Amino acid sequence: MARQLQGRKVAVLATDGVEQVELLEPAKALKQNGALVEIISNKAKEIQGYNHLEKGNKIRVDRILDEAKPDEYDALVLPGGVINPDMLRLDPKAIDFVRHFVQSRKPVAAICHGPWTLINAGGVKGKKMTSWPSLRTDLSNAGAHWLDEPVVTDNGLVTSRKPDDIPAFVHKMIEEFAEGRHSSTSN
Repeated sequence: MARQLQGRKVAVLATDGVEQVELLEPAKALKQNGALVEIISNKAKEIQGYNHLEKGNKIRVDRILDEAKPDEYDALVLPGGVINPDMLRLDPKAIDFVRHFVQSRKPVAAICHGPWTLINAGGVKGKKMTSWPSLRTDLSNAGAHWLDEPVVTDNGLVTSRKPDDIPAFVHKMIEEFAEGRHSSTSN
């Protein structure tokens, strides 16, 4: 079971302001389950992590967004933090990268504020989702059915609300990533 993602390549898309636990814990779990994980960013070398509103650690970037080809990855993780997804959703290359996973029906896991980027990539309409509570209206206005639950899964899309939900989020993320591509866009 610990190698159920062997041979899978997972992109984690993030930039400065990422909630570091929402990036580091899922990445660690993916690696422990055999996945090759790459941190992709619109910034080279490293990004600034945060612990809520306080600066955290610098996080090494594996590949810059300009060099990343989404078709080389089997799944995508979108960590939160308020600054991170807000900056990414204004970057057309980041939106195109995310849109590839949505249109290809590859599994995506987004936590906290991470679903903001999915809104701009057209990936929430008709989906059951959760997020940090302040995104409820944004997601609803974009056509998602928002639920206040620790983790919500909808046909390859895994979403969670906050760092406290990481254990449930990671469990479902690994399950969905192991299943791979989904054949339809909604349940």
